[in-house]
Amino acid sequence: MTGTIMGEADIARALTRIAHEIVERNDGAASIVLLGIPTRGLPLAHRLAARIAQVEPGFEAEHRCGALDITMYRDDLFKNPTRAIGVTSVPAAGIDDAVVVLVDDVFHTGRTIRAALDAIRDLGRPAAVQLATLVDRGHRELPIRADYVGKNIPTARSERVDVRLEEIDGEDAVILRKGE
Repeated sequence: MTGTIMGEADIARALTRIAHEIVERNDGAASIVLLGIPTRGLPLAHRLAARIAQVEPGFEAEHRCGALDITMYRDDLFKNPTRAIGVTSVPAAGIDDAVVVLVDDVFHTGRTIRAALDAIRDLGRPAAVQLATLVDRGHRELPIRADYVGKNIPTARSERVDVRLEEIDGEDAVILRKGE
């Protein structure tokens, strides 16, 4: 199957469900910090934080959300040495003793998340680290799993999953494309 897998309404519903699951699993949001992995994980983290704030009194979305650049922690730098280093921004309270929810758009091999775990280690010592992803496409190479998934989309290795977000691409959609 190729084409649009999720539209704007599907993405909105998935994020609302994930936000509720995060609050339920953690007995509220008092200790939650969301860190989005750029590029598309960051706007998804902001959207999740806004949804959590709608259901959890006292959760200040703008103060509990940050960005986690993993560029220097990747295990493929030797293949792509010209990567630009991005910005890591951690909420002022830091991540020590917090439940850090990593947010990414597509979960595939697990290598991005492994790099994110290494980056977190350099920032502090959270009480726990959880993973929220809009799409899980399978093909794991490392023993890592997502705690919160918007949609599981089984794919062939040759296929591509493209997430498009309003903040970056001007529209919300998840598109499955045949490989080249």
